[in-house]
Amino acid sequence: MNIQGITAVVTGGASGLGRATAERLLSQGAANVVIVDLASSPGEDVARELGAKVKFVAGDVTNEAQMQAVFAAAEALGPVRATVHCAGGSKALRVLDREGQPGALDTYASVITLNLVGSFNVLRLAAASSAKNELVDGERGVVILTASIAAYEGQIGQIPYASSKAGIVGMTLVAARDLAQRAIRVCTIAPGIFDTPLLARLPQDVRDSLGAAVPHPSRLGVPPEFAQLAAQIIENSMLNGETIRLDGALRMAPR
Repeated sequence: MNIQGITAVVTGGASGLGRATAERLLSQGAANVVIVDLASSPGEDVARELGAKVKFVAGDVTNEAQMQAVFAAAEALGPVRATVHCAGGSKALRVLDREGQPGALDTYASVITLNLVGSFNVLRLAAASSAKNELVDGERGVVILTASIAAYEGQIGQIPYASSKAGIVGMTLVAARDLAQRAIRVCTIAPGIFDTPLLARLPQDVRDSLGAAVPHPSRLGVPPEFAQLAAQIIENSMLNGETIRLDGALRMAPR
């Protein structure tokens, strides 16, 4: 799919991976990029910084009505050809706490709802929007989800996060097969340790240690590298049903 002239939706677009993806799509000629983030985010400011081709729409990815409004706003600008879903989050949780008490069920459920249910909500609404499009070069649209290498090597304390990201990996091929009849592709990116605003809260020595654990290159990933891969998935029509690790060959230790 040629990025030139398309309308795209990017969730989590106010910062980190999402903002970098919006910037990449603009640099490759996207006509319109709708960035989605919470109303409390700096989304409006980011949209102004990125220019007239960018529109911010506040939305919670777990909320059906709000995300329907997002895609309606995007369709008003043009047929939605690409959706990149970057929004998500994490909370630490052990199966048993230090006193041997069971981990909090509501904490587990909240992460599953945000990351996994939110991903399905975006996927289904993006697919419904793109399914209306005319075929261009044999396809109508592409949806890119975001998992994590924690889906494969989740660390102690990451059980809700790892579960949710594993669920995204599990839905990718199924969704691609399901949507093949609509000429809509689905892929997932599973990043390793990336230098995002969330990670920036850690002390510099901790961040340096995390980067040094990556075999090659021995550093943290940067959001433009995620964005580059997202753009390549959009452009390469044979990429479908695949989860791609973007991690410098990192395999996480238990702790």
